Amino acid sequence: MPVPHRVVIAVFPDVDLLDVTGPAEVFAVANREMSGRTPYQVLLAGPDGGQVRTSAGVRLATDLTFDQVRDRVDTLVIPGAVDRDGLPVIDPDLVGWIADTARHARRVASVCVGAHLLAAAGLLAGRTATTHWATAERLATDHPDITVDPDPIYVRSGNVWTGAGISACMDLTLALVAEDHGERLALTVARQLVMYLKRQGGQSQFSVPLWQAPAERRDIDELRAWITANLAADLSAAALAERLCLSERHFTRVFRKETGTTPAAYVEAARAEAARRLLEGTDEPLKRVADLCGLGSVETLHRVFRRRLGTTPAAYRRRFRTAA
Repeated sequence: MPVPHRVVIAVFPDVDLLDVTGPAEVFAVANREMSGRTPYQVLLAGPDGGQVRTSAGVRLATDLTFDQVRDRVDTLVIPGAVDRDGLPVIDPDLVGWIADTARHARRVASVCVGAHLLAAAGLLAGRTATTHWATAERLATDHPDITVDPDPIYVRSGNVWTGAGISACMDLTLALVAEDHGERLALTVARQLVMYLKRQGGQSQFSVPLWQAPAERRDIDELRAWITANLAADLSAAALAERLCLSERHFTRVFRKETGTTPAAYVEAARAEAARRLLEGTDEPLKRVADLCGLGSVETLHRVFRRRLGTTPAAYRRRFRTAA
Protein backbone atom coordinates (compact mmCIF):
# COMPACT_ATOMS: atom_id res chain seq x y z
CA MET A 1 0.00 0.00 0.00
CA PRO A 2 1.46 3.41 -0.98
CA VAL A 3 2.87 5.51 1.86
CA PRO A 4 0.72 8.66 2.34
CA HIS A 5 2.23 11.99 1.38
CA ARG A 6 3.10 13.57 4.75
CA VAL A 7 1.95 17.17 5.09
CA VAL A 8 3.06 19.09 8.17
CA ILE A 9 1.32 22.42 8.83
CA ALA A 10 2.93 24.67 11.43
CA VAL A 11 0.60 26.24 13.98
CA PHE A 12 1.50 28.81 16.59
CA PRO A 13 -0.25 31.45 18.75
CA ASP A 14 -2.43 33.88 16.76
CA VAL A 15 -1.86 32.06 13.46
CA ASP A 16 -4.47 32.95 10.82
CA LEU A 17 -7.12 30.24 11.04
CA LEU A 18 -7.88 29.93 7.32
CA ASP A 19 -4.16 29.67 6.53
CA VAL A 20 -4.29 26.35 8.38
CA THR A 21 -7.78 25.02 7.70
CA GLY A 22 -7.88 26.01 4.01
CA PRO A 23 -4.99 23.78 2.89
CA ALA A 24 -6.08 21.04 5.31
CA GLU A 25 -9.57 20.97 3.78
CA VAL A 26 -8.23 20.79 0.21
CA PHE A 27 -6.04 17.81 1.14
CA ALA A 28 -8.97 16.19 2.99
CA VAL A 29 -11.26 16.47 -0.04
CA ALA A 30 -8.47 15.07 -2.24
CA ASN A 31 -8.33 12.05 0.08
CA ARG A 32 -12.08 11.61 -0.18
CA GLU A 33 -12.01 11.78 -3.97
CA MET A 34 -9.27 9.15 -4.28
CA SER A 35 -11.69 6.23 -3.91
CA GLY A 36 -10.66 4.79 -0.58
CA ARG A 37 -6.98 5.68 -0.82
CA THR A 38 -5.43 8.21 1.52
CA PRO A 39 -2.80 10.06 -0.49
CA TYR A 40 -2.29 12.75 2.17
CA GLN A 41 -1.59 12.53 5.88
CA VAL A 42 -2.03 16.01 7.35
CA LEU A 43 -0.44 16.76 10.71
CA LEU A 44 -0.51 19.97 12.73
CA ALA A 45 2.75 20.74 14.52
CA GLY A 46 3.00 23.33 17.30
CA PRO A 47 5.61 24.67 19.71
CA ASP A 48 4.16 22.53 22.53
CA GLY A 49 1.64 19.75 22.83
CA GLY A 50 -2.04 20.54 23.26
CA GLN A 51 -3.99 23.40 21.76
CA VAL A 52 -3.03 26.57 19.92
CA ARG A 53 -5.26 29.65 19.92
CA THR A 54 -5.65 31.16 16.43
CA SER A 55 -6.27 34.79 15.50
CA ALA A 56 -9.98 33.99 15.18
CA GLY A 57 -10.11 32.71 18.76
CA VAL A 58 -10.67 29.15 17.58
CA ARG A 59 -8.32 26.63 19.18
CA LEU A 60 -6.57 23.94 17.16
CA ALA A 61 -5.31 20.69 18.63
CA THR A 62 -1.78 19.79 17.52
CA ASP A 63 -0.76 16.28 16.47
CA LEU A 64 2.88 16.68 17.46
CA THR A 65 5.34 19.25 18.72
CA PHE A 66 7.96 20.98 16.59
CA ASP A 67 10.63 18.85 18.27
CA GLN A 68 8.82 15.69 17.19
CA VAL A 69 8.97 16.55 13.48
CA ARG A 70 12.04 14.48 12.79
CA ASP A 71 10.83 12.03 10.17
CA ARG A 72 10.12 12.49 6.50
CA VAL A 73 8.20 15.66 5.54
CA ASP A 74 6.85 15.70 2.01
CA THR A 75 5.20 19.11 2.22
CA LEU A 76 5.88 21.69 4.91
CA VAL A 77 3.19 24.39 5.05
CA ILE A 78 3.98 27.66 6.84
CA PRO A 79 0.98 29.90 7.56
CA GLY A 80 1.27 33.45 8.84
CA ALA A 81 0.20 35.76 11.62
CA VAL A 82 0.01 39.54 11.94
CA ASP A 83 0.11 41.80 14.98
CA ARG A 84 -2.40 44.53 15.85
CA ASP A 85 -0.72 46.90 13.39
CA GLY A 86 -1.07 44.39 10.57
CA LEU A 87 2.65 43.59 10.52
CA PRO A 88 3.89 40.02 10.06
CA VAL A 89 4.82 38.27 13.30
CA ILE A 90 8.38 36.92 13.13
CA ASP A 91 9.28 34.63 16.03
CA PRO A 92 13.01 33.72 16.07
CA ASP A 93 12.43 30.26 17.51
CA LEU A 94 9.83 29.48 14.85
CA VAL A 95 12.15 30.79 12.12
CA GLY A 96 14.94 28.52 13.37
CA TRP A 97 12.64 25.51 13.35
CA ILE A 98 11.49 26.30 9.80
CA ALA A 99 15.09 26.54 8.58
CA ASP A 100 15.97 23.19 10.20
CA THR A 101 12.83 21.37 9.07
CA ALA A 102 13.01 22.65 5.50
CA ARG A 103 16.32 20.85 5.06
CA HIS A 104 14.56 17.48 5.05
CA ALA A 105 11.28 18.58 3.45
CA ARG A 106 10.67 17.68 -0.17
CA ARG A 107 8.54 20.76 -0.71
CA VAL A 108 7.89 23.95 1.28
CA ALA A 109 4.89 26.26 0.90
CA SER A 110 3.97 29.48 2.68
CA VAL A 111 0.51 30.96 2.97
CA CYS A 112 -0.11 34.72 2.97
CA VAL A 113 2.35 36.49 5.31
CA GLY A 114 3.98 33.15 6.05
CA ALA A 115 6.35 34.18 3.24
CA HIS A 116 7.99 36.57 5.73
CA LEU A 117 8.85 33.57 7.90
CA LEU A 118 10.35 31.71 4.94
CA ALA A 119 12.35 34.81 4.08
CA ALA A 120 13.66 35.15 7.64
CA ALA A 121 14.67 31.48 7.49
CA GLY A 122 16.71 32.16 4.34
CA LEU A 123 14.55 29.98 2.11
CA LEU A 124 13.61 32.69 -0.39
CA ALA A 125 17.03 34.19 -1.08
CA GLY A 126 17.57 34.53 -4.81
CA ARG A 127 14.01 33.41 -5.56
CA THR A 128 10.84 35.07 -6.81
CA ALA A 129 8.06 35.05 -4.23
CA THR A 130 4.70 36.58 -3.43
CA THR A 131 2.76 37.37 -0.27
CA HIS A 132 -0.33 39.34 0.72
CA TRP A 133 -0.33 42.55 -1.33
CA ALA A 134 -0.48 44.67 1.84
CA THR A 135 2.89 43.39 3.09
CA ALA A 136 4.68 42.84 -0.23
CA GLU A 137 6.55 46.14 -0.06
CA ARG A 138 7.78 45.34 3.43
CA LEU A 139 8.99 41.90 2.31
CA ALA A 140 10.93 43.48 -0.55
CA THR A 141 12.42 46.14 1.74
CA ASP A 142 13.43 43.70 4.48
CA HIS A 143 14.85 41.16 2.01
CA PRO A 144 16.34 42.83 -1.08
CA ASP A 145 17.74 39.47 -2.20
CA ILE A 146 14.17 38.32 -2.98
CA THR A 147 12.30 39.27 -6.15
CA VAL A 148 8.89 40.09 -4.68
CA ASP A 149 5.96 40.00 -7.11
CA PRO A 150 2.86 41.35 -5.33
CA ASP A 151 0.48 40.45 -8.16
CA PRO A 152 0.05 36.65 -8.56
CA ILE A 153 -2.00 34.50 -6.21
CA TYR A 154 0.90 32.06 -5.87
CA VAL A 155 4.44 31.62 -7.15
CA ARG A 156 6.54 28.49 -7.52
CA SER A 157 10.33 28.74 -7.39
CA GLY A 158 11.88 25.29 -7.46
CA ASN A 159 10.55 23.33 -4.49
CA VAL A 160 9.42 26.47 -2.67
CA TRP A 161 5.90 27.82 -3.16
CA THR A 162 4.55 31.12 -1.81
CA GLY A 163 0.91 32.15 -1.73
CA ALA A 164 -0.84 35.49 -1.61
CA GLY A 165 -3.86 36.65 0.43
CA ILE A 166 -5.51 34.26 2.83
CA SER A 167 -8.09 32.66 0.51
CA ALA A 168 -5.37 32.08 -2.10
CA CYS A 169 -4.07 29.31 0.16
CA MET A 170 -6.69 27.03 -1.37
CA ASP A 171 -5.61 27.87 -4.92
CA LEU A 172 -2.01 27.15 -3.97
CA THR A 173 -2.99 23.84 -2.36
CA LEU A 174 -4.96 22.83 -5.44
CA ALA A 175 -1.79 23.45 -7.45
CA LEU A 176 0.11 21.15 -5.08
CA VAL A 177 -2.54 18.45 -5.54
CA ALA A 178 -2.30 18.90 -9.31
CA GLU A 179 1.47 18.47 -9.15
CA ASP A 180 1.10 15.27 -7.12
CA HIS A 181 -1.90 13.64 -8.79
CA GLY A 182 -2.73 15.58 -11.95
CA GLU A 183 -5.16 18.26 -13.06
CA ARG A 184 -8.18 15.96 -13.10
CA LEU A 185 -8.12 15.36 -9.35
CA ALA A 186 -7.42 19.04 -8.66
CA LEU A 187 -10.42 20.05 -10.76
CA THR A 188 -12.62 17.50 -8.99
CA VAL A 189 -11.56 18.90 -5.63
CA ALA A 190 -12.22 22.45 -6.84
CA ARG A 191 -15.75 21.48 -7.90
CA GLN A 192 -16.45 19.92 -4.52
CA LEU A 193 -15.27 23.10 -2.79
CA VAL A 194 -17.20 25.31 -5.26
CA MET A 195 -14.00 27.09 -6.24
CA TYR A 196 -12.87 28.61 -9.52
CA LEU A 197 -11.84 25.78 -11.84
CA LYS A 198 -9.10 26.68 -11.09
CA ARG A 199 -7.19 29.93 -10.77
CA GLN A 200 -3.74 29.94 -12.29
CA GLY A 201 -0.85 31.22 -10.22
CA GLY A 202 -0.43 34.16 -12.56
CA GLN A 203 -3.91 35.48 -11.90
CA SER A 204 -3.80 38.78 -10.07
CA GLN A 205 -4.75 38.80 -6.38
CA PHE A 206 -6.25 42.27 -6.56
CA SER A 207 -7.77 44.79 -8.92
CA VAL A 208 -6.07 47.99 -10.01
CA PRO A 209 -8.22 50.32 -7.83
CA LEU A 210 -7.59 48.14 -4.75
CA TRP A 211 -3.83 48.05 -5.20
CA GLN A 212 -3.38 51.77 -5.77
CA ALA A 213 -3.14 53.66 -2.48
CA PRO A 214 -4.82 57.08 -2.30
CA ALA A 215 -2.71 59.84 -3.81
CA GLU A 216 -1.84 62.98 -1.90
CA ARG A 217 -3.13 65.08 -4.77
CA ARG A 218 -6.89 65.00 -5.13
CA ASP A 219 -6.71 65.70 -8.86
CA ILE A 220 -4.67 62.54 -9.43
CA ASP A 221 -7.19 60.45 -7.48
CA GLU A 222 -10.04 61.98 -9.49
CA LEU A 223 -8.14 61.33 -12.71
CA ARG A 224 -7.65 57.66 -11.84
CA ALA A 225 -11.39 57.31 -11.19
CA TRP A 226 -12.08 59.00 -14.53
CA ILE A 227 -9.66 56.65 -16.32
CA THR A 228 -11.47 53.61 -14.90
CA ALA A 229 -14.82 55.00 -16.12
CA ASN A 230 -13.54 56.00 -19.57
CA LEU A 231 -11.24 53.22 -20.72
CA ALA A 232 -12.21 53.60 -24.39
CA ALA A 233 -11.23 57.28 -24.43
CA ASP A 234 -7.88 58.72 -25.50
CA LEU A 235 -5.79 57.98 -22.42
CA SER A 236 -2.40 58.93 -23.77
CA ALA A 237 -0.12 60.86 -21.45
CA ALA A 238 -0.64 63.94 -23.60
CA ALA A 239 -4.44 63.73 -23.36
CA LEU A 240 -4.37 63.10 -19.60
CA ALA A 241 -1.93 65.97 -19.07
CA GLU A 242 -4.21 68.28 -21.02
CA ARG A 243 -7.13 67.21 -18.84
CA LEU A 244 -5.21 68.35 -15.76
CA CYS A 245 -3.92 71.49 -17.51
CA LEU A 246 -0.29 70.39 -17.08
CA SER A 247 2.54 69.92 -19.51
CA GLU A 248 3.03 66.29 -20.50
CA ARG A 249 6.46 66.16 -18.89
CA HIS A 250 5.28 67.67 -15.61
CA PHE A 251 2.17 65.48 -15.55
CA THR A 252 4.20 62.30 -16.07
CA ARG A 253 6.54 63.26 -13.23
CA VAL A 254 3.64 64.08 -10.87
CA PHE A 255 1.71 60.91 -11.77
CA ARG A 256 4.70 58.68 -11.13
CA LYS A 257 5.40 60.39 -7.81
CA GLU A 258 1.79 59.98 -6.66
CA THR A 259 1.14 56.45 -7.92
CA GLY A 260 4.54 54.80 -8.24
CA THR A 261 3.97 53.99 -11.90
CA THR A 262 3.77 55.69 -15.29
CA PRO A 263 0.50 56.86 -16.84
CA ALA A 264 0.89 54.31 -19.65
CA ALA A 265 1.47 51.40 -17.24
CA TYR A 266 -1.49 52.43 -15.09
CA VAL A 267 -3.81 52.73 -18.08
CA GLU A 268 -2.75 49.33 -19.42
CA ALA A 269 -3.31 47.73 -16.01
CA ALA A 270 -6.77 49.31 -15.73
CA ARG A 271 -7.70 48.13 -19.22
CA ALA A 272 -6.41 44.62 -18.52
CA GLU A 273 -8.45 44.50 -15.31
CA ALA A 274 -11.60 45.54 -17.17
CA ALA A 275 -10.92 42.96 -19.88
CA ARG A 276 -10.56 40.26 -17.25
CA ARG A 277 -13.95 41.14 -15.76
CA LEU A 278 -15.61 41.07 -19.18
CA LEU A 279 -14.06 37.72 -20.04
CA GLU A 280 -15.15 36.26 -16.71
CA GLY A 281 -18.71 37.62 -16.73
CA THR A 282 -19.86 38.03 -20.34
CA ASP A 283 -19.92 36.29 -23.69
CA GLU A 284 -18.76 39.37 -25.58
CA PRO A 285 -16.47 38.46 -28.50
CA LEU A 286 -12.80 39.31 -28.09
CA LYS A 287 -12.98 42.22 -30.54
CA ARG A 288 -15.81 43.75 -28.53
CA VAL A 289 -13.89 43.23 -25.27
CA ALA A 290 -10.84 44.95 -26.78
CA ASP A 291 -12.96 47.87 -27.96
CA LEU A 292 -14.82 48.32 -24.66
CA CYS A 293 -11.55 48.35 -22.70
CA GLY A 294 -9.78 50.72 -25.04
CA LEU A 295 -7.25 48.16 -26.21
CA GLY A 296 -8.29 48.67 -29.81
CA SER A 297 -7.64 45.27 -31.32
CA VAL A 298 -7.61 41.58 -30.50
CA GLU A 299 -3.86 41.57 -31.18
CA THR A 300 -3.27 44.20 -28.50
CA LEU A 301 -5.56 42.31 -26.11
CA HIS A 302 -3.45 39.18 -26.68
CA ARG A 303 -0.18 41.04 -26.10
CA VAL A 304 -1.41 42.57 -22.84
CA PHE A 305 -2.68 39.22 -21.51
CA ARG A 306 0.52 37.43 -22.47
CA ARG A 307 2.63 40.06 -20.77
CA ARG A 308 0.54 40.49 -17.61
CA LEU A 309 -1.10 37.10 -17.06
CA GLY A 310 0.99 34.67 -19.05
CA THR A 311 -2.01 33.34 -20.94
CA THR A 312 -4.35 34.18 -23.83
CA PRO A 313 -7.76 35.88 -23.48
CA ALA A 314 -9.51 32.76 -24.77
CA ALA A 315 -7.69 30.47 -22.33
CA TYR A 316 -8.40 32.88 -19.50
CA ARG A 317 -12.13 32.89 -20.34
CA ARG A 318 -12.29 29.09 -20.47
CA ARG A 319 -10.83 28.84 -16.95
CA PHE A 320 -12.54 31.71 -15.20
CA ARG A 321 -15.87 32.18 -16.98
CA THR A 322 -18.59 32.51 -14.34
CA ALA A 323 -22.28 31.93 -14.80
CA ALA A 324 -23.91 34.98 -16.30
